[in-house]
Amino acid sequence: MKKKAFLFILSAILVLGLLAGCGTKQTSGSDSDVIKIGVFEPMTGASAAGGEMTVEGIKLANEKLGTVLGKKVDLVIVDNKSDKVEAANAASRLIDKDKVVAIIGSYGSSLSMAAGDIVKAAQIPAVGCSPTNPLVTLNNDYYFRVCFIDPFQGTVMANYAFKDLGAKKAAIIQDVQQDYSVGLSTYFEQAFIELTGSADSIVGKTSYNTGDQDFSAQLTNIKSLNPDVIFAPGNYGESALLIKQARDLGITAPILGGDTWEAPEFIEIGGAAVEGAVYSTHFTSESPVTEVSKTFLEDYKAKYGKEANAFAALGYDAYMVIIDAIEKAGSTDSVVIRDKIAATKDFVGSTGVITLDENGDAVKSAVINQVKDGKFVYLTTVGPIK
Repeated sequence: MKKKAFLFILSAILVLGLLAGCGTKQTSGSDSDVIKIGVFEPMTGASAAGGEMTVEGIKLANEKLGTVLGKKVDLVIVDNKSDKVEAANAASRLIDKDKVVAIIGSYGSSLSMAAGDIVKAAQIPAVGCSPTNPLVTLNNDYYFRVCFIDPFQGTVMANYAFKDLGAKKAAIIQDVQQDYSVGLSTYFEQAFIELTGSADSIVGKTSYNTGDQDFSAQLTNIKSLNPDVIFAPGNYGESALLIKQARDLGITAPILGGDTWEAPEFIEIGGAAVEGAVYSTHFTSESPVTEVSKTFLEDYKAKYGKEANAFAALGYDAYMVIIDAIEKAGSTDSVVIRDKIAATKDFVGSTGVITLDENGDAVKSAVINQVKDGKFVYLTTVGPIK
């Protein structure tokens, strides 16, 4: 009897094991009639404004196109709290607990990179909205993005400083805790030196940490160097305070930044001091680039009662690229979806026509905006580097 009981239990274990393993790679997203797409964005912490704006665009896209393959698409939104460890935890939770078939995120290169190895190991494709550091997608077949990258963005701003402003000497102030800020500063520096033909054209480079409130030491040093322009990419909060303190110290040089400045809080914190600040971004409501742009702007304003910005538009596009891939795959198998995302070409989005290169990066134009009369105002569009 003991032998029979043992054989019965062993058979039951084998059957249960077969049942548990009979599914393919993450194909349901949960229930058979629902497909789950995960979203990990900073809803709290230093990057909360950027995360909230991105999620607004994602939610609008989900309302616009909430079904695919005859199934309802559910968003599972997790707050990564503007923290690298939390970002990794959020990605793991979306994969292991929520069983999503694809992931959108994140605002912030460091937060996206924190999830890189996790999505790669699990073979769940992730599409970043605005993480511009090249390392986000480098050597990761499961990470993509719908935004341009820092080498292009840094070059665009170096060209603006040199050609439009006539700057011959530049200073750089970077946030050493943000891969975005360090990367963008590096590419600006390289491009500016190439344009001027002299390494001495970068007269100073100084750093601070995320969350700092006092930049007097860095700014006093920069002021003594008398640069023609200052490049200071960083989070909107710290950047606004830095510019405010720079003006209080009597620094009059133009101050340039990157796409993170496109947040209402940048103007709210900086006030009159950020007037004239110039930054690169991905999109402007003043110059719709496709028919999808026009529809997106109308729908966004109707839903949220305000003009859309780049982060909302990028969130919208990231969602739509994933839905397009699922439809072309004809499947919810995450590996097949990944292959279709990688093949994205000439996809017409709200931020422009998106083609992903061999690294999973979007090849597209950049927009340059300026703060004028307390508002973000469009200056020009710069095409992709061929």
